Amino acid sequence: MAQVIQHLWFARDMRAALDFYTRVVPRSRIDWTSTLPIETPSGPPGSVHLAGFRLGDQRYQAIEAGPLDPFNHSFSVMLECDDQAELDRIWAAFMAEGAQPEQCGWLRDRWGLAWQIAPRRLGELMSDPDVEVQKRVGLAFMGMVKFDIAALEAAARG
Repeated sequence: MAQVIQHLWFARDMRAALDFYTRVVPRSRIDWTSTLPIETPSGPPGSVHLAGFRLGDQRYQAIEAGPLDPFNHSFSVMLECDDQAELDRIWAAFMAEGAQPEQCGWLRDRWGLAWQIAPRRLGELMSDPDVEVQKRVGLAFMGMVKFDIAALEAAARG
């Protein structure tokens, strides 16, 4: 049976990125790494690095083979956090590693990958059957950079 595995192409520093990701995201690990022992369009034997890893329950593979296309918001990683403490811890780790914050819980890490660090509660609030709750929560989160669960809850209550 076919399996879906996300694939990330790094221009450089793949191992540093994977070490960081697997340290910050719970239940993550690097499963394997290797180098291509052959010459490629990217360089001489050993210049292309490969890895398989897990972020939480998701499988990924990565390649470091020089610049190709930069990461953009067409592909991003969302981390759903159980509470504000977890969200704050992960957000702070990314910021300490040089991430640039963006609106609505988004940030771009120093390797260019876009992440959204979001509370699990946001999905629950945005699926509330009361459209007015959805509107209030939507307006609240549109004004946030890092998500604030208490402020989202307050918006839901009106």
